[in-house]
Amino acid sequence: MPSNDTVLLTSSPEHEEHIYELTEDGQLHHSQTKRTRVYKDGSTIDWQHEEAAERKRAQQLRSQAGARGLVLPLIESSKLWFIVILTGIGIGITGAWLDVLVKWLGDLREGRCSYGFFYNQVACCSGLDPGEICHEWWTWSETFNVKTLFAQSLLQCFIYVILAIVFAGSAAILVEAYAPYAFHTGIPEIKAILGGYVFDAFLTPWTLLVKAVGLALAVASGLSLGKEGPLVHVACCMAYMLSRFFVQFRYNEAQKRKLLAAAAAAGVSVAFGSPLGGVLFGLEELDTFANETDVMWRGFVASAIAAVSLQWVNPFGTAKLVLFQVTNASDTWRAFELIPWLALGVIGGVVGSCLIKLNVEVAIYRRNSYLASWPVLEVICVSAITAGISYLIVFSRVQASELVANLFQECDPTKGDYHGLCNPTAMWENVFLLILTATVKVGLTAWTFGMMIPAGIFLPTIAIGACLGRAVGLLTQGLYRAYPAAWIFLSCPPDPSERCISPGFYAVLGASAMLGGVTRMTISLVVILFELTGALSHVLPIMICVMTSKWVGDALGKDGIYSVWIAMRQYPWLPPVTYYDKGETGAHIMKHLDELVVIEDEESSVSDLDNILENHDFNGYPVVRKGELLGFITREKLKQAIRSLFPADTLERTHKCSFSARHSQLPETTRVDLSGFLEEAVLQLRKEVPQELVVSMFQKLNLRRILFTNGGKLTGMTTKRDVVGLLTSHFPHAGALSQETHYSSGQ
Repeated sequence: MPSNDTVLLTSSPEHEEHIYELTEDGQLHHSQTKRTRVYKDGSTIDWQHEEAAERKRAQQLRSQAGARGLVLPLIESSKLWFIVILTGIGIGITGAWLDVLVKWLGDLREGRCSYGFFYNQVACCSGLDPGEICHEWWTWSETFNVKTLFAQSLLQCFIYVILAIVFAGSAAILVEAYAPYAFHTGIPEIKAILGGYVFDAFLTPWTLLVKAVGLALAVASGLSLGKEGPLVHVACCMAYMLSRFFVQFRYNEAQKRKLLAAAAAAGVSVAFGSPLGGVLFGLEELDTFANETDVMWRGFVASAIAAVSLQWVNPFGTAKLVLFQVTNASDTWRAFELIPWLALGVIGGVVGSCLIKLNVEVAIYRRNSYLASWPVLEVICVSAITAGISYLIVFSRVQASELVANLFQECDPTKGDYHGLCNPTAMWENVFLLILTATVKVGLTAWTFGMMIPAGIFLPTIAIGACLGRAVGLLTQGLYRAYPAAWIFLSCPPDPSERCISPGFYAVLGASAMLGGVTRMTISLVVILFELTGALSHVLPIMICVMTSKWVGDALGKDGIYSVWIAMRQYPWLPPVTYYDKGETGAHIMKHLDELVVIEDEESSVSDLDNILENHDFNGYPVVRKGELLGFITREKLKQAIRSLFPADTLERTHKCSFSARHSQLPETTRVDLSGFLEEAVLQLRKEVPQELVVSMFQKLNLRRILFTNGGKLTGMTTKRDVVGLLTSHFPHAGALSQETHYSSGQ
């Protein structure tokens, strides 16, 4: 054997270079020029290793002599802020122009502007007084000069349905052909990625482009979906793409996720015009800022910049961030209104839970039926059905955002009446139409959320809640007008013609209750709602509805819509919930020693380790010496050190591998020292510890695994996926939509 064989390994252009030297005494010396951690999609990152490497890199920068020690850390910090600021600007401008594109395409289904084809209805009819008829906006029957009423209705319905099919079908074709990961909302995947899941294919430039374009087409088609959730995915794709230009983020997964957390906050900020809500969404729903004040600060900056960019483009034409401005609502409320508010909270919790359960059943049916083979055809059929039904129901004919905006408004004689919604003589007809609209949207949303198109669930949920809330408001108002002298209405003016009850605000409360029942958000939801509507004086009623809906929803099902989809796709995400065992210990969750694939020190040859890599596709392997635990070696380290170092030489591949060179009894000429490749820190516990403690350690320390020992002897091991399985064991459909074979599921 040569005295100094040196092998240079380069796993890929994006990964680090490793230098291995086999010395005269048979020891393997390892050095590196960059980072030493390689992850593939489907694995989870080692937070401790990544953060330790970042601390070491920062210390090296600060320890540079002279001015370099001051300048280099500033340069590194400026790169981070460059990405944060550019992501905020990018998602702000992108979100604004998506609003413009969606509005134009949506209005195109009903007509066009007579003096400019690319003007939407609002831009075409700008400058008119409230209630004035717009003659510049031509319906398609007016454009083609169709005279008879029947022919007009037929033509309008035909174009309405055909364009809906074209838009939705185009979005589905783009997703299936170019970016399969651009479908759905993306928030479940982003939550899993921020929790340490490796899914780089989900953040590619093609996914970004298809998600943005497909989202505009899908929303404009009139399908029961929204653009709010997918904008979080778009923002994270932008941040990921920018981070690839800087080595410090390309090779450090922990730092990359801190950037993605800030981008997610910016995405929510743009989606709702809610910069504070974006930060709180990251804190509550994404669980990213709890122990990282610097991450919260970056998210705050990204949200603020994104909101400024959105307002600068001014897609709503109001020079305001508020999307659904609530006006003319009374700043005071009466004690008797607590009854309908609590009723709305209960309705939101019940209907929200029903929507989640119905969506789960549809998703499982889709996966196990012929629909899985025809995703584009499914989208086309559902869009045709949705357009046909929506055209027949007057309140669902327009875009969901326009419907919500009108439901949130109070009746004003100086403005037009939205399809007779303010007509006191048509109260029962309006209540029926509103409940019918909400019922239809529940069914359509449950089916649409999960098809092969970009789709968010926030806006359809808001629309469902707004319909139910407005219906409750109309009933309460009608009861007051029928019995103005009743004792329960003594706090109201005796004249029923004066305003006492605001049905528009009841629509806001219904929307908040429905969102609470579907997403199970609380604090961030309240902030998003009052920033979305400008109803800052009505925060307390919103809080009451959200609180009630969450209690009712939790009583009917523990998980919100995003947690359910994470469980169905079996992503390794640990929910930040408090787990209580029933007397179980770590032994009840661990895999016992006889179930593990272990490496025997000084008994396994290079060829044996190669066979282990070939036959057992796990994240890593415990190393033992006569039952005593020596450490843990990851799959990637073992692969790089063994498979690449001895590719063909049979003699060298019979050498025994030693992981404890100081205590080795083998001749130096017949062994290879691999002790330098063991993990630096491996957490060990006794199997008698409470199971509650094991789960808490995984949640708070971001662990990948815990080894169980007794007197230094290995007894078993628990991985992150084992804990995820424990926390989702209550859900009967966990893993029902899993599309991958997790190589780390075994150990």
